[in-house]
Amino acid sequence: MKKRFIALAFIIGFSSLTNVALAETDYQKAEKVNTKAQFDIAMNYYNKQNYKKVFQVFQKLAIQGDMEAQNNIGIMYRDGEGIKQDYKKAMKWFEKSANQGFAQAQYNLGVMYYEGQGVKQDYKTAVEWYQKSANQGDGMAQNNLGVMYEKGYGIKQDYKKAFHLFQKLANQGDLEAQNNIGVMYRDGKGIKQSYKKAMKWFEKSANKGFSQAQYNMGVMYYEGQGVKQDYKTAVEWYQKSANQGFANAQNNLGMMYNKGYGIKQDYKKSFEWFEKSAKQGLVEAQYNLGSMYYIGQGVQQNYKKAFEWYQKSAKQGNFNAQYNLGSMYYQGQSVRKDYKKAFQWFEKSANQGYTQAQYNLGAMYENGYGIGKNKYTAKKWYKKSCDNDYQMGCYHYYKLNQLGY
Repeated sequence: MKKRFIALAFIIGFSSLTNVALAETDYQKAEKVNTKAQFDIAMNYYNKQNYKKVFQVFQKLAIQGDMEAQNNIGIMYRDGEGIKQDYKKAMKWFEKSANQGFAQAQYNLGVMYYEGQGVKQDYKTAVEWYQKSANQGDGMAQNNLGVMYEKGYGIKQDYKKAFHLFQKLANQGDLEAQNNIGVMYRDGKGIKQSYKKAMKWFEKSANKGFSQAQYNMGVMYYEGQGVKQDYKTAVEWYQKSANQGFANAQNNLGMMYNKGYGIKQDYKKSFEWFEKSAKQGLVEAQYNLGSMYYIGQGVQQNYKKAFEWYQKSAKQGNFNAQYNLGSMYYQGQSVRKDYKKAFQWFEKSANQGYTQAQYNLGAMYENGYGIGKNKYTAKKWYKKSCDNDYQMGCYHYYKLNQLGY
């Protein structure tokens, strides 16, 4: 079975919702009748992780109309802190606060519409709330608005506007925006492509500890873009990012250990990093982990575990995992032999253009395995495989052609 590791890739990620900073003053001097003092009381409870008490204090203020408390109540409902998680109630409180003009609540409301939490997913409305918050100078909202322009979500795609938003924040020292500016320079979106300028911005963000930028620095050194190719330095940056739990970096670090690129080959460490990434749901890492179990690299060979991880990856659309899952059903490895299921997984992989899956699909049609025998359809799949330079596909295509199919 062919083993393939994920190609390296860049990402632009949305930042997660952030709690509003609670004011810290002298708790001993607080008076119950004072709103500021009530926030101090809540902060004291928060530091003691007594979230139920925090909720009670903010709820009282929120009912009185305090927009910051309303936002905080929304956060607590959203995260399930001190109260049972309830996205609809979170939406209610974010909306109350946002309608009073509180920028962080407007940002949080935008995220709720973007994620479809407590409300039907609506990118257009998400953009509207991000815009309101961004107009008040909220950096998180400005960054997410930039991403919406860059992706064309809920608004006409406009790389120049995205770049402008990111640049303004980047110049103010925003780490995520600096990373995003680097991506724009690397891809030549909204600005002339420049790997060196991309490196400059990735480095600014990475040196301050932003994990995605550290990951992107690793990729730049791996690919030799804007800098001399250097696997060792790529490993160093992947390591920094992976240590912060960034799944893509963990996967790529696993690949470096597996191949011995820039670091001594170590299948055990390769397995460990693939596992960390796979457990976070990264589809490529799930496939790689399945391959490690299948081959027995860095771990005892275990077809059952291989099947489990291939299945997780295949269900998320990874064509390599779909192909390998089909092969395991076809051969009856750790699972009962099932030509019908093998056919289904080969078909999913083949429809994504995977050559060997296309060939296997042709063979199953030709022989009637898992599907009714049909040599005309077999010929079609053999041709697709042949067009992708798979020689066995060419051989069987010409063979059926000579037979008049």
